[in-house]
Amino acid sequence: MANRGEIALRIMRTIRRMGIQSVAVFSEADRNAPHVLYADEAVCLGAPPSAQSYLNGDKIIAFAKELGVDGIHPGYGFLSENAEFAQKVEDAGIRFIGPGPEAMRIMGSKLAAKECVKHYDIPMVPGIDKAIEDIGIAHETAKKIGFPILIKASAGGGGKGMRIVEKAEDLEEQMQRAVSEARSSFGDGSVFIEKYVSSPRHVEIQVLADMHGNVVHLFERECSIQRRHQKVVEESPSAILTPELRKRMGEAAVLVARSCNYTSTGTVEFLMDDKLNFYFLEMNTRLQVEHPVTEMITGIDLVEEQIRIARGEKLSFTQDDLRIHGHALELRVYAEDPLNNFLPSIGTLTRYVKPVGEGIRVDDGFEEGMPIPIYYDPMIAKLVTWGMDRTEALQKMKAAIRDYHIEGVATTLPFGLFVFEHEAFVSGHFDTHFVKDHYTPEKIKEKQKDNAAVAALVALTYLLEQQSITTPVVNKTSSWKRRLA
Repeated sequence: MANRGEIALRIMRTIRRMGIQSVAVFSEADRNAPHVLYADEAVCLGAPPSAQSYLNGDKIIAFAKELGVDGIHPGYGFLSENAEFAQKVEDAGIRFIGPGPEAMRIMGSKLAAKECVKHYDIPMVPGIDKAIEDIGIAHETAKKIGFPILIKASAGGGGKGMRIVEKAEDLEEQMQRAVSEARSSFGDGSVFIEKYVSSPRHVEIQVLADMHGNVVHLFERECSIQRRHQKVVEESPSAILTPELRKRMGEAAVLVARSCNYTSTGTVEFLMDDKLNFYFLEMNTRLQVEHPVTEMITGIDLVEEQIRIARGEKLSFTQDDLRIHGHALELRVYAEDPLNNFLPSIGTLTRYVKPVGEGIRVDDGFEEGMPIPIYYDPMIAKLVTWGMDRTEALQKMKAAIRDYHIEGVATTLPFGLFVFEHEAFVSGHFDTHFVKDHYTPEKIKEKQKDNAAVAALVALTYLLEQQSITTPVVNKTSSWKRRLA
């Protein structure tokens, strides 16, 4: 298991259920982490920084060969979308539990991905289909497609190397910033330009493909609630898709997977405008953070399917066998301070109590008393709820957030509650600008103040009731005392 934290633990639970032994890798910072203690074996990769531990692919492969490992699962992040690492794993005679290196290379470049799928009549956002660094070409392209435009790093992700440009006079400065950030983040300064879609929604389709040519989709996830272009809330199914639109998007996602001879799990991401037109965005060649919501509505363990596909097995179901059952929501619980621009909050989990109950799932990798390492992504857990419909899932989520007690660090739990109580989310009328349009730290502070006042009133009422029940009887002599006299 070439990863750490909640995803390592989640994957190893499926591995154990399948009767397979697991080997954990860890850095010195994670020596006593739950995923290390859960594994059948564990090996230390080195010092805490990722470059000296979880990104050291050669060392991971060397340990795998030494221990007679059959397969390596990369989880997400770190080496999960590194085609060179996947190739080295295969060259070492070990199965990489994910797509082939070539499919990973194609879909790892947004421009190569667009080139690959453009022959399949899949809708694309208007823009340029080649990488550029030349400001003159950028001006020509922007003039052709019209402002606002979006500058995006070809090799990018997570919002890095991305700039929205509203008018021509800002183009050169924003272009330089995008190229510089892309070069520093990915070692590749090439960018491309697209028409900026106003009021966009982020809808993605989960696909599964085996080595025998069978490809299915497992419906959609909506991931429009984001901060800094990164997802915080996900749900399945989307509140706005019709059965007809779902079918069309699913078929498009299957074609994307077929275009690059894809195998394993993958996610095809689409951008949707306010008229429900959808456009191919990119393909993520790995298990997604938000995969639990798909598992909750389909009953399919995506990790188990990954392993079976890597063994060379055929999918045991067809598209016609798949159905949506109920509704699922996910909140990413980060050690971040929503009252301070979502900056990381480093500290020790002095109190950590998870919610429990029917339809509640918590994927985490921490326990009470553990520190949040400064070296890695600050995600603590994924809180997932399931209900027969969206309303039930939403009610369970709000109750679960209130029952999730974390002290020692700030978390995104208050922000999650803000989202799930907001009329825009409840009604389904929201887009990727939710944070910009609806959220301010002051709104959470005001809500917390109101909640504290209500709690104080409830406590006072309870105290007065108890005092009335336990008030002592006055001016009565005990008959027990009289008999003693």
